Amino acid sequence: MATPVEFYEGGMIIVTGGAGFIGSNLVAALEARGDGEIVVCDRLGTDGKWRNIAKRELADIVAPEALFDFLKAHGYRVSAILHMGAISATTETNADLLVRENVRFTLDLWDWCAAHGVPLIHASSAATYGDGAAGFDDDGSPEGLAALRPLNAYGWSKHVVDRRIARVVAEGGRVPPQWASLKFFNVYGPNEYHKDGMRSVVEQLHEQIAAGEPATLFRSHNPDYPDGGQMRDFVWVGDCAAVVLWLLDHPEVSGLFNLGTGKARSFGDLARAVFAALGREPKIRYIDTPEAIRAKYQYFTEARMDRLRDAGYDAPFTTLEDGVAAYIGGYLSAEDPYF
Repeated sequence: MATPVEFYEGGMIIVTGGAGFIGSNLVAALEARGDGEIVVCDRLGTDGKWRNIAKRELADIVAPEALFDFLKAHGYRVSAILHMGAISATTETNADLLVRENVRFTLDLWDWCAAHGVPLIHASSAATYGDGAAGFDDDGSPEGLAALRPLNAYGWSKHVVDRRIARVVAEGGRVPPQWASLKFFNVYGPNEYHKDGMRSVVEQLHEQIAAGEPATLFRSHNPDYPDGGQMRDFVWVGDCAAVVLWLLDHPEVSGLFNLGTGKARSFGDLARAVFAALGREPKIRYIDTPEAIRAKYQYFTEARMDRLRDAGYDAPFTTLEDGVAAYIGGYLSAEDPYF
């Protein structure tokens, strides 16, 4: 079996979900710095998702159901697996589907990478924190994770994997030579256009404001937050790609890490940043939060970034205003919005 060091020299990197939002941005970042051959594992469908990878040079495109057969044939060449593929809709209610796609597939990849000495970096989610009552500390111990209560089946599916990995690590089980579970917060940026209702609020507000409409935000139903004062940790997708590349460059770093900016901003701030990027005066209207999600609505999320910083990652994160301006000016207002 080749060692991880040998793998990295001109090897093959597999990006699951590589035609999706975060995955396609990772593929572009890997290609830009010449990180060997890139294989995308994804389903492209009929909604134009292929455009997310249309500019990339790829070694292959593999359907998820064919990935393990691909690994049997080419696994000796694989230098790392970046597992971004998942059902990412927080509204998905088919728990059996989530178990198959999000839980079982990830744990099978974990076992394969551990058995073959291949690094694995995969996507967890800030949805694992639920309503935030237990805080947003990326404590990767079994005890720390046991305190979290996800609010939806999607968040639970990610939490199942986090807890299983934590138990394997704590009990000295077999692990990949490097592994990282990344709890992504509210990511925005190019190549999210196929996500429909799961698109970032930046993209949805741009669509409204560019059409001459006011920005529509949810009214607050919590006396501690004004209308538009609900807060999220909005993170530019380019920063997410930068963290993953840094991890690949630092194989000694493993663990569970938050991936946000560490600074929550309000939806009002976000709307004003979109107006500013379009050169328009802010005009915001508020509607009631739908009854179906009101009881489980999060009013505040903010990533604690201490662990990633302590691991050595010291690059600054893009401010909300700069990220929104880059997204709108470089992509959403361009003739070709794809990265």
